Amino acid sequence: MGQGTDSTTSTTSTSGDRAREQARRAAEGLSHLSGFGNEHSSEAEPGALPIGRNSPQRAPLGLYAEQLSGSAFTEPRAHNRRSWLYRIRPSAAHPRFVRTDNGTLRGAPFEETVPDPNRLRWGPLPEAPAGTDFLSGLWTLGGNGDARQRCGMAVHLYAANASMTDRVFSDADGELLIVPERGALLLRTEFGLLRAEPSQVALIPRGVRFRVELLEESARGYVCENYGRPFTLPDLGPIGANGLASARDFLAPTAAYEDVEGPVEVVNKFCGNLWSAVYDHSPLDVVAWHGNHLPYVYDLRRFNVLGTISYDHPDPSIFTVLTSPSDTPGLAGVDFVVFAPRWLVGEDTFRPPYFHRNVMSEYMGLIEGAYDAKAEGFVPGGGSLHNMMSAHGPDRETFERASAAELQPQKVDDGLAFMFETRWPVTLTEQAAGAAHLQPDYDAVWQGLERHFPAP
Repeated sequence: MGQGTDSTTSTTSTSGDRAREQARRAAEGLSHLSGFGNEHSSEAEPGALPIGRNSPQRAPLGLYAEQLSGSAFTEPRAHNRRSWLYRIRPSAAHPRFVRTDNGTLRGAPFEETVPDPNRLRWGPLPEAPAGTDFLSGLWTLGGNGDARQRCGMAVHLYAANASMTDRVFSDADGELLIVPERGALLLRTEFGLLRAEPSQVALIPRGVRFRVELLEESARGYVCENYGRPFTLPDLGPIGANGLASARDFLAPTAAYEDVEGPVEVVNKFCGNLWSAVYDHSPLDVVAWHGNHLPYVYDLRRFNVLGTISYDHPDPSIFTVLTSPSDTPGLAGVDFVVFAPRWLVGEDTFRPPYFHRNVMSEYMGLIEGAYDAKAEGFVPGGGSLHNMMSAHGPDRETFERASAAELQPQKVDDGLAFMFETRWPVTLTEQAAGAAHLQPDYDAVWQGLERHFPAP
């Protein structure tokens, strides 16, 4: 007798295939606006954008004018973030929000465990149950600060195998930096559509509503939730006017809207908890917009890596893509750092990242390939946490190989790793501290580093 097919599974699979095909069609030939922090403007319908004023007595095309402020009105112009949206219905037209289950998503303050000084490393998240979308697949590792005080950050991972359908997400607590590791994503936002795939990152500002649709059967990756000041490009100082991430390589969407009547669940993350309301229309109904509080996508392989052409390995701060400044100059609430393909040419130099202890805390993830300071155990989708002043560096095998290597010019192009570096220790959630994919033997990678100093 042949094996039967569960009708529910078959229906779900067919629905998922249809959703992916629709997302793929929508992701084809997207147009973008180039430039980070620019004052952009876009309209999906001719004449939808007012000229010469933000809030005319009657907005064009019968739309509603609405300002979305990502900063206080009176913050300095260089730091001020706001956009004007011209939408079919104002955001105020919604029913009451009610608390909903947080699932595996958590928010600051993190008080489920005590801060751990040990070096920790996790394998990839387990595969998600069927029907898991991006929002329900968010899994919080830990973080610091307090979302209610708008300071600190959180580290999340996600594993999903379904698109978000008939629901939309927004985060009042902070902006979201999404780092895909497996599977391309289509992000439908209030501002338009963005495609983000492995080797790219997407930045969703605080309060911006969006939906995540899968372009492949499954998706997995990392998310940095930044509660503090919005990410910006780091100052270049003596580097000069060019280098690292170029502003023009950050791509913003062009206006695209949904004119959909019918129930749509809107989930809002507020002070660490999820709240839900069912709208009678899609809130992704912005027909035109202008401003600088808007989402982006950035290709990490366009990062202009700078490094030594004489001797010594530079501090990893030279690999900073984005930074969230704090009240202390030079001390970031969180930095996003990428270890992109690069040449190593230093003479008489130990070329992998050196042994060190750091006042900052470092969560590191791997998008593809291998990381040049870890020979094994650190795999794509996994991550490591080195809290402040925990001693770390290359493992024994990497140290021995690098110490004996013939120092010819070397191209490192078989891996793409990144780091969320933060000013405060990262406190784990209970689920991360007790996870089955937490590697119990991580300390062993430094065992066998022998004494070479002559014995007395």
